[in-house]
Amino acid sequence: MKTIEETNISIAWAKALLAVIARGVNEISPLIVSIAISDDPLPEHSDIRAALDSCIDGFKSSGVERFTKLQTVHTVANTIFPYSLWNPNADNDAELLYERFEQLWPRLKKCTQNRRGSYFRRLTSYRPKSSEDKPINQLKHIVATYSCGNHRRSALQASVFDPALDHINSRQLGFPCLHQVSFAPVSEDGLAVTGFYATQYIVDRAYGNYLGLCRLGEFMAKQLDMKLVKMTCIASIAQRGTPNKSELGELAVKLAELVSVGGESSE
Repeated sequence: MKTIEETNISIAWAKALLAVIARGVNEISPLIVSIAISDDPLPEHSDIRAALDSCIDGFKSSGVERFTKLQTVHTVANTIFPYSLWNPNADNDAELLYERFEQLWPRLKKCTQNRRGSYFRRLTSYRPKSSEDKPINQLKHIVATYSCGNHRRSALQASVFDPALDHINSRQLGFPCLHQVSFAPVSEDGLAVTGFYATQYIVDRAYGNYLGLCRLGEFMAKQLDMKLVKMTCIASIAQRGTPNKSELGELAVKLAELVSVGGESSE
């Protein structure tokens, strides 16, 4: 078990990676990463994010087949929350976001990696109970429930994992690794968001997961008239991911230097 508490998304991710590739470590169970948020925009260290994206781009351009499905931080984060589709200053910003995403979904689902759905799609269009029922927009329901005065904390959670669809006999499934997201009011007007992962690949997905959950938290905080103050990501099993340790040597050296020398810098 390992717990990382930080105030910067990039630093938290770098420490998670360095922990999971340490000598003698193959996986961490569980890994809990908690990021306290007080700044706007979300606190990141640009050099760390750039180092990861550059590493990912290098792997993808190498021509090695196992690297072809790697994605940049931005792409991974968008699977949880499509940030570019949201205009927080617009009237009815939530409805506009939902409409824009639904309009794009027919094109998005053609992507091989979306063949079983996407995280945001399941949050906003969860499988109906029967063919006669409409899909459930869980985020919309959570906001409506809380706004109507029902502050039961167990009502403020959304499911991604669907046993009817995801309990299948496949050795490798890939999606969904994120099983559930909960939203918890804290302090006077603060909101904490927590994501639960069965398995998480630190190189392939974790940074984007942290950023996507933070952005989802910002969106929900606005709808609930709150302020996002914390994001926590709980991975039951955290693993390195696609690249092996030797392939990550250069990145590890750079991250160690950035964490120790520039750990307080956020951009």
